[in-house]
Amino acid sequence: MPKSKTIDLRRQARMAVLQSLFASDIKTTKTRKSDDTSCLDWLANEDDLPQEAIELAGWLFDGIAGKQAALDEVTQRYAPAWPVAQLALVDRNILRIALFELLHNPATPRKTAINEAVELAKVFGSESSARFVNGVLGSVMSGLEMGELAAEYPAPEGR
Repeated sequence: MPKSKTIDLRRQARMAVLQSLFASDIKTTKTRKSDDTSCLDWLANEDDLPQEAIELAGWLFDGIAGKQAALDEVTQRYAPAWPVAQLALVDRNILRIALFELLHNPATPRKTAINEAVELAKVFGSESSARFVNGVLGSVMSGLEMGELAAEYPAPEGR
């Protein structure tokens, strides 16, 4: 598969999972249930989204949902002035996607995870979202490189 097609599939999956996480957050606010995966149901009717992107979005959504509290703790640790609960939903979910990929998906190069998050923030976030997301993820990346997160998130092989 050509590299550009793979990148395009991954970007489509990230966009789909961002929308699904956003919907899940809205639904959770109303129902107080965070384990509802029905926010992915819309993907079944997306004719323009390749099956591979849908599968990746489902994998990302499930992984993020299972580690959401830990991902939010990392965000809080590296953005202490911004309580996670008070972050814009888009920014919070972009950070969750990027952190999941940084910390739990060795197949995604770390710089790619950060760049993709910044691009999502430019498309879906506010005027300051891209800068905020880049700053938080840059701090996390520095923490990873300095071994601050080594106990909780050892570097996978190849990184």
